[in-house]
Amino acid sequence: MHHQPLPFITLPNWVKAATVCGFNIQPIFDRYAVPTDLIHLEDATITAPQLGLVMEDCVAAARSQHFPFVLGDTFAFDYLPDIGTFLATSPSLRQAMHVFVWVRELINPMIEFRLEETGDTAALVLVGGNGSMTPQDRYFIESIFAAVAKFGRMLAADIEPFTRLRFRYAQPSYVRAYAEFFRVPVTFDQLDNALEIPQARLDRPLDGAFPSLHQQAERRVLQRLAQMPPRTTGLVAAIEAAFEQEPKLLKLGIDAVSRRLGLHARTLQRRLGDERQAYGAIRDRVRYRLALRALQNAQADLEAISEQLGFSDRRSFTRAFTRWAGVSPSGFRDRRSG
Repeated sequence: MHHQPLPFITLPNWVKAATVCGFNIQPIFDRYAVPTDLIHLEDATITAPQLGLVMEDCVAAARSQHFPFVLGDTFAFDYLPDIGTFLATSPSLRQAMHVFVWVRELINPMIEFRLEETGDTAALVLVGGNGSMTPQDRYFIESIFAAVAKFGRMLAADIEPFTRLRFRYAQPSYVRAYAEFFRVPVTFDQLDNALEIPQARLDRPLDGAFPSLHQQAERRVLQRLAQMPPRTTGLVAAIEAAFEQEPKLLKLGIDAVSRRLGLHARTLQRRLGDERQAYGAIRDRVRYRLALRALQNAQADLEAISEQLGFSDRRSFTRAFTRWAGVSPSGFRDRRSG
């Protein structure tokens, strides 16, 4: 089981779901010493074992509804409104699915999806969960797909008749609740946990498309990610730390970073692949973070910054930064000083 602390920015969502299900969640939080500090919610964490016990008690306490379904259905990006705006203004379902990358970064690193397209069918597959399945695992999978179904209906209200769900675990005793909640065909004992839709629907224009707001929301989320502190554990953290401690590595390529970490380049690539991480994305995230710091200094020379970040010239730095932030480095600095 995952023992690293997990972000618990969704705490208000759990409180709301408990209220809908007719019970007070405070005694459960108290029982497992779950921090309930809304003032510092963005820093709140919980361990996976704690979260599993809380989920079990919530399922037992719910009076009339299945708690995981309600938890997913009441989820909203209340404390991450830019992600909510990005989702609501997406031009297509394919574009909207980028939200799952940010969910993994900002909400729960254990939630990861991949998109599989086979013939006329597209499947949004939940990665992982290939071992033995516990009731806790099932409850969390149920809540995740309840949230996916909710946002799917929001974006494309007419897609429900063409949707199917498949789950890896055996049919539970309360299977009728699935039919009442999801209102789509559901199959169990499958090879994976996935939501199926027609492949043609991925790129069909959505009614809520709002390109300018969509792009602004994306830039704000990217800026938030760049300003996050570096990770403290794991391979990605080691790569980020190497870049921060020795910025010249930013322009030397993956072989130099591999040597710095005492790994063969192919080993590093393989391990990043296992973690669904891309070397270029990690490097760009650090570059953006370091650029934001450097631009706090109104006197810093843009040529010097671009060189420090491993760009071939100032023009390349300007193009990259504008892609990340939606404004040039000089424009970003002018806006801050203004």
